[in-house]
Amino acid sequence: MLLGEYRFRGVLEDEALLPPYKGSTLRGVFGRALKEVVCALKHQECPSCLLRGQCLYVAVFDPPAGAPSRASPPPPFVLEPPLSPKTQFSPGEPLEFTLLLFGKSNAYLPYFVYAFEHLGRLGLGKALGGRRVRFRLLSVTCATAGVIYQEKERLLLPARPQELVLPTAEPPRPGVGQLTVSLLTPLRLKFQNRLQAELPFHVLLRAVLRRIATLFKEYGNGEPPLDYRGLSARAQKVQTRHSSLNWCDWKRYSHRQEQAMLLGGLLGDITYQGELGEFLPFLSLAEKLHVGKNTTFGLGKLKITGISHGSNCG
Repeated sequence: MLLGEYRFRGVLEDEALLPPYKGSTLRGVFGRALKEVVCALKHQECPSCLLRGQCLYVAVFDPPAGAPSRASPPPPFVLEPPLSPKTQFSPGEPLEFTLLLFGKSNAYLPYFVYAFEHLGRLGLGKALGGRRVRFRLLSVTCATAGVIYQEKERLLLPARPQELVLPTAEPPRPGVGQLTVSLLTPLRLKFQNRLQAELPFHVLLRAVLRRIATLFKEYGNGEPPLDYRGLSARAQKVQTRHSSLNWCDWKRYSHRQEQAMLLGGLLGDITYQGELGEFLPFLSLAEKLHVGKNTTFGLGKLKITGISHGSNCG
């Protein structure tokens, strides 16, 4: 599966008051900007539009399920907001964020760059002085190709998305007895149809396997042949050594549903102990893909640290 990682760098042109977690702000305005950029019938509602089957906006924000009994696939993108909780900004201060694109959506990168330019003219965040905060896009950097766009040149160079390798094609790392998972943005997981306020290793691994399988099925070469049952059974033997996880609630306003929504998730660090070598490739892949619900807002970003070798880590 192709993964494109694009770093957008810009500057705020007005005094700004932004929320501590900016994923919802960016995601909401991005949707509006992309629709205005690509929509041929500006006042047509999407569900009744004759062009729905060929529309980039629909493909990105509301991909069709393909069959009535099949759940809708996850959107082919993730917006990673800046992790700083800073809320007050002055004109001229930088604003940076990352756009992840999966599969064939990388071919439409020029539309996304143009949408973020348009986003800057629409404005984002809380209106101050009677208007929303303007944003000017300065550059875009591809993780594998360097700088591919600069405002002064108005030229978008070719990007080179990376090809993700399925964990089944990688040999497990033997002797990994302990590791720490750091949740950098809120993680929302459901297990047995309930949101979890704790994170046993097998619950995390099941979510990681679901995320990998779904994305590779929709945007790669089909569902990977993972040993879900065996991996999940062995994951239950892994124990939690230490946890500093806490539940964090944050609010967003949905213009589509016209209501405020409370989206909570887990933040912090958790250390696991056990036979972890065969799971490490899956966790490493999850670092790139995010995990859990509402990933388009940047939720579920994790980082693996503190890898120790040996089955007895003290």
